[in-house]
Amino acid sequence: MHFIDLEAQYKHLQNKIDARIKTVLEHGQYIMGPEVRELEQQLADYVGVKHVISCANGTDALTLSLMTLGIEENDAVFCPTFTFFATAEVISYAGATPVFVDSDEDTFNICPVHLEKQIKSVIEQGLYTPKAIIAVDLFGLPANYPELERIAEEYGLKLIEDAAQGFGGAINSRRAGSFGDIATTSFFPAKPLGCYGDGGAIFTNSDEYAELLRSYRVHGKGKDKYDNVRIGMNSRLDTIQAAILLEKLAAFPEELENRNKAAQRYEEQLSGKFKTPKVPSGYLSSWAQYTLVSDNRESDMQAYKAQGVPTMIYYGTCMHQQSAFAELGYEDKDFPVATKLAQSVFSLPMHGYL
Repeated sequence: MHFIDLEAQYKHLQNKIDARIKTVLEHGQYIMGPEVRELEQQLADYVGVKHVISCANGTDALTLSLMTLGIEENDAVFCPTFTFFATAEVISYAGATPVFVDSDEDTFNICPVHLEKQIKSVIEQGLYTPKAIIAVDLFGLPANYPELERIAEEYGLKLIEDAAQGFGGAINSRRAGSFGDIATTSFFPAKPLGCYGDGGAIFTNSDEYAELLRSYRVHGKGKDKYDNVRIGMNSRLDTIQAAILLEKLAAFPEELENRNKAAQRYEEQLSGKFKTPKVPSGYLSSWAQYTLVSDNRESDMQAYKAQGVPTMIYYGTCMHQQSAFAELGYEDKDFPVATKLAQSVFSLPMHGYL
């Protein structure tokens, strides 16, 4: 069996996807063609935000967000240590300093209590200016945005939602991608809503941010591509990927329902043997991964392998353990929950056609 069965999804949508691609090949507008604008509008309608700006990938979406918020050298940006490398990488790429935060042991997401401690510590030390928080909707579950938004407001910080894994999730019917000042997603093929290559998008209700994002993604352009009013980057979603995503977005509600049914079956069968993922009241997960906690991870993964069931580890190395961030001087004892998770989690197959 497949860990994520993209083949089954394609077979289900093949005629519609093929027709969409054929249309792009016929009109020949391969970069920023009409399907890109159509997708941006449909994504805005689905998430419930005013503006969606597509781009080349999820990492660029985060980079563009930090550019728009004016993050620079001597700024501190807070993010979880238990996440994919890109979350912290873009902070350093902007010249700022990542400040890592421990995890909530039940949801695996950034811990608001430890976040507030880290903010206070940075303020007391006075070496950096606290500017922003990047929260990650890990494994499909939105982070605790009611509390995160309160903390951001109290300390005057901008809040970025990394909804790459959480797209389709929700808190009290408010969908992932609508939280914070800016939200981002990735359309990497393995994501809940993925294309057949790279792609990404940024969500915001701010007219000012949307204007900046549209400029930054195309070399800082002004009124046209030869009027460059700021230093930007080249980060555009190609039209064929947009065409594919339009059909995948149409099928996404059904796939999301199937993911939640699969997660419920996992819970029924496995809750007596493992620590299973918990979804707080009022939350909806998009189940990018179904992740278990085990005290005997290697033997459990081998047992699944013997039955022909693939497993994966997300993530075996926290950000504070990465060689690239060694100079920050963090130790495992600074993040006890995240360190334990990195040593004990593994994920089972999860997709909309399981």
